[in-house]
Amino acid sequence: MTMKQVIIFLGLLLIQPITALASDPEAVALLGSVKKKYDLVSDYSASARLVTNVIFIKAPVSQVMVYYRKPDQLLVKNEKGISFIPKGTVHINMNNVLGLTNFEAVLAGNEVVDGVVCKVVKIFPLSEEESITRATLYIDPDQLLVRRSVVSTKENGTYSIRMKYGAYSWCGLPSVVDMEFNTRDYKLPKGTTLDYDNGTKKATGLPQKGKVTIQYQRYTLNKGLPASLFR
Repeated sequence: MTMKQVIIFLGLLLIQPITALASDPEAVALLGSVKKKYDLVSDYSASARLVTNVIFIKAPVSQVMVYYRKPDQLLVKNEKGISFIPKGTVHINMNNVLGLTNFEAVLAGNEVVDGVVCKVVKIFPLSEEESITRATLYIDPDQLLVRRSVVSTKENGTYSIRMKYGAYSWCGLPSVVDMEFNTRDYKLPKGTTLDYDNGTKKATGLPQKGKVTIQYQRYTLNKGLPASLFR
């Protein structure tokens, strides 16, 4: 190859678009196995205890009903009024990540979560239409359960979610969900007015992270919830 040909070849390499790394087959296979477990649930309703720990909202511990309908409809309803929970709470439903069809996934080592050695899987959606920009799942390879996730979204910030399991681990439903988020990404429900500081103002010593804990008490599975419930 002449020097001129080498220069042309290098020039062509430079103008080629950068493409995403190919998926790791082991990561894709693990995600597929986990999804099979979560796919056992088409819908559920659950009674739960909701604890909201956000510096600018004095919300009492409340009793709520949580409704889910496959693939991505989720409703948290406080029997006594509005529950002040971040919009990104929808991401406690792992099908928002496991249901992705156009993505790259790679293994990123192991990490211990609540005493369990988990495989770390990083997921990069390839479609610009997805609300999720990236996600990291910490998967228990023996139980095929997502024990922790970090999900970044276009409009609602990043959510770190930790899940504990009990009687419904056979279908991937947690007994406790702890979710942390940046208060600056917190938005009140539409039509609600409240004087609060969402963390955009500088405040010495005040935490910039909010936390929501959902403690599930009882699930009712696959009874055929109507789509109208989520409107």
